[in-house]
Amino acid sequence: MQVLHQGIAALAEYLSAHVISCLLPAFFIAGAIAVFVSQAAVIRYFGASASKVLSYGVASVSGAILAVCSCTILPLFAGIRQRGAGLGPAITFLYSGPAINVLAIIYSAQLLGLDLGAARAAGAVLFSIIVGLLMAAIFKKAEKKYESERGDIDFADDVKPRPLPQIISYFAAMVLFLVGASAIGLVVEFNPAADGLAALTFSGKWLPALISLALFIVILVMVVKWYSGAEVAAWMRETWKLAYKIIPILLLGVFIAGMIKALLPQETVQTWVGGNSLLNNLLAAVFGALMYFSTLTEVPIVKALMDLGMGKGPALTLLLAGPSLSLPNMIVIGRVIGVARTAVYVFLVIVLSSVCGLIFGSF
Repeated sequence: MQVLHQGIAALAEYLSAHVISCLLPAFFIAGAIAVFVSQAAVIRYFGASASKVLSYGVASVSGAILAVCSCTILPLFAGIRQRGAGLGPAITFLYSGPAINVLAIIYSAQLLGLDLGAARAAGAVLFSIIVGLLMAAIFKKAEKKYESERGDIDFADDVKPRPLPQIISYFAAMVLFLVGASAIGLVVEFNPAADGLAALTFSGKWLPALISLALFIVILVMVVKWYSGAEVAAWMRETWKLAYKIIPILLLGVFIAGMIKALLPQETVQTWVGGNSLLNNLLAAVFGALMYFSTLTEVPIVKALMDLGMGKGPALTLLLAGPSLSLPNMIVIGRVIGVARTAVYVFLVIVLSSVCGLIFGSF
């Protein structure tokens, strides 16, 4: 029964702290990408024939402005993939989104030390590119077949080209709203003894709330001035399609991850990641891959584990694998790009992060 309670508690916390303030804004951004961003532009910068330097470079640093977790990045990943992004750049974006946001890097350096913070930043950018390139190479034939089955893309019905400053300002406002909303802090607490949910609480972060409200008003003004009713209706339809496809499986994954966390107490984890062997780092990577870490929460968790004896190598491994992977994340990725591609992606992240942690911990 305790395991079931932990699953319900994880689901309640996720619904309150992440779905409302993080995931829903991300779905609206993804829906906007599908409607307001020209498919020709996505193909130009992220398509299979795009310049690798440009596509992988942009994708690898995109997470620097997104304070998102491994689940919030999913609708954005699905959105650019749907618009024609190649597998390699899309995977690079998928990994870098939750791995290298500026807040997480700074927080890591402050709480865990400058060396770990710098190693995390460098490792995340480098790994995102390596993983993307490897995925593109491994599935090169399958991607060519996928492109041929899609056929030549007809841009006749593509969205009406708009001035670049308009597009940049519109999406910048939505991304800033996502960042501000994620910092508000709505929380639902689950009390196993009472078998019920406590009242919704507000963290008291009024400044992010006010900033988010102001940005919401700005976005509404932009929508009214720049887009027609038909375009807005199409935006809502695309947002709903992505949410309908992703949210049910995502919530199931969060529930399962909560139960797994109850079955893997921290004491057990600490016993297995105290050294810097390959096994220690592999276990840290697998643990990070299975667990769900909301934005920034991986840092205090790693700090607590280090205080109790976790080695620096496994700590870096967990920082590289944990934010970018989770059980809910894997389930949804499988729906977007298929089970085989997802399995290879997870394998590459686990192996590369383990090797990096092993090297870092030896110094």
